[in-house]
Amino acid sequence: MTDTPARLLRLLSLLQTPREWPGSELAERLGVTDRTVRRDIDRLRDLGYPVEATLGVAGGYRLVAGAALPPLLLDDEEAVAIAVGLRAAAGSAVAGIEEASVRALAKLEQVLPTKLRRRVRVLATATATLAPSTTPVDPEVLTTLAAAITNTERVRFAYRAASGAESRRNVEPVGLVSSHRRWYLVCFDLDRNDWRSFRVDRIDRPQPTAARFSPRTLPAVDPAAYVAGERTDWGTPAFHIQATIQAPAHRVIGRLGDDPGDITPLDDNTCRLDARRDDAPEWVALRLLDLGVDFDLHDSPEVAAELRGLRARIGRVLTG
Repeated sequence: MTDTPARLLRLLSLLQTPREWPGSELAERLGVTDRTVRRDIDRLRDLGYPVEATLGVAGGYRLVAGAALPPLLLDDEEAVAIAVGLRAAAGSAVAGIEEASVRALAKLEQVLPTKLRRRVRVLATATATLAPSTTPVDPEVLTTLAAAITNTERVRFAYRAASGAESRRNVEPVGLVSSHRRWYLVCFDLDRNDWRSFRVDRIDRPQPTAARFSPRTLPAVDPAAYVAGERTDWGTPAFHIQATIQAPAHRVIGRLGDDPGDITPLDDNTCRLDARRDDAPEWVALRLLDLGVDFDLHDSPEVAAELRGLRARIGRVLTG
């Protein structure tokens, strides 16, 4: 490699890997002599990069922490990850970090290639955050869904429900929301003819269909509000329910309280249902009974009335 600037960039990229590099291995990687490697190391030091050298059989070169931050070389995936993280930090509630994040993001986006800048903006414009997400999600799935949202393009994917049942979905995606340590896709399910939110970690093999759609009116202010359960009233009037259920939370989620935050574990064997519903109170009453466990209803006159009606009907059957 005879191009000195290119060789220095390649050498710096190697040294940024957290390991110690023998001079002979660096020379082989760069296609130069050991003496050229030593000269290039001196050039990097002159530019402010703290390269440390150790002697002996196991010795070599490595980049260490210095007094000032030198320029860094990033690959494509690292640049996208940092840019997306900076966008999230720019909207953080931590005092003093927003401005620095915006400055850093502006510097990074200025030098991003067009294809990477597009990926960053697709992810940023299609996502919203209610709380940090810690459930592992395939970045390619997120990127595919975000692109479909930006392009108003229908998507097909395989979905695994909480019960383990698998199905194929054909949807019109409108937003990605990070809430309660999970990512959710908000979309209109064409097969169910209704709005749905799907956990992204349960979505597999999303495929854009190339079919464009005109956005429908979401029954909420925005996707984040939809996931939070703050839906606008349509069809059946909405009502609120609170109940303590004598069952682990994982047994209830998916059978009641489909939105994140509806079910809160109280201990290993008890959970709290606290939700705003816009379906029929009779359906909720039947689902509570179908759990086959004890529960205490705290707040929901609508569901209480349905339970009393069911008790009366059962009583007539048993005494008739």
